[in-house]
Amino acid sequence: MDSGYYASCAGLAAQMQALELVAHNLANLDTTGYRGQQATFRSLLSGWGTVSLNPLNIAINDFGVLGGSRVDVSPGSLVATGNPLDMGIAGNGFFVVQSGSDTFYTRNGSFHLTSTGHLVTAEGDAVLGERGPVTVPAGPLTVSGDGTLSVAGAVVGKLQLAEFSPQTALSAVGNTLYSAPAGSALPAANSSIRQGMLENSNVNAAMSVIELITVQRNAEMMQRALGEFDSVLNQTATQDLPRV
Repeated sequence: MDSGYYASCAGLAAQMQALELVAHNLANLDTTGYRGQQATFRSLLSGWGTVSLNPLNIAINDFGVLGGSRVDVSPGSLVATGNPLDMGIAGNGFFVVQSGSDTFYTRNGSFHLTSTGHLVTAEGDAVLGERGPVTVPAGPLTVSGDGTLSVAGAVVGKLQLAEFSPQTALSAVGNTLYSAPAGSALPAANSSIRQGMLENSNVNAAMSVIELITVQRNAEMMQRALGEFDSVLNQTATQDLPRV
């Protein structure tokens, strides 16, 4: 079969996957603490195991496919809410939360207290401090920049913040939770908490719309190319092969 047909199929599949990613970013423009996801592409060489290919074959059979996505960790803008349980982060740090037996990281600081005084996320996951899940007694809560929690002037705990090296690959779990490789979390040295504020999504609406249009047009071109190759293959099958 013509290599162009395979290339068109691979290109169309990659663009459709990228389209879903861009659409997901746009759908979360207003999601607190959302980190945009960016598509990454890789090369897929169509070959047969140990068969050596010459440079021409390599060039013809080297297809681009979606290699996955990476999390854009650039910060979003902080917006004041006046709610003492809302917390934003200035810097690249993440809040540490516990869901079941697993540990995750989030920039969504829209927290609330349970009836037992446990500090939890909007989804009910426990917010972790330096000594485990955070419990806050009744009273006016004050949160300092380093995460120290005080009620009526008495220190009751300290939030755990984590930072990651630029090479760390974070994986999205839902819309605002992220997982990281074991042992990659570092103590936050360059981040501080802003009480009474929340962080907007870091997705740029204008750039995402432009990207959406670009990906759509690329997908349309791949679809047209696929149609052309399909027509040529049908012609070969119905007209040329019977003469052989």
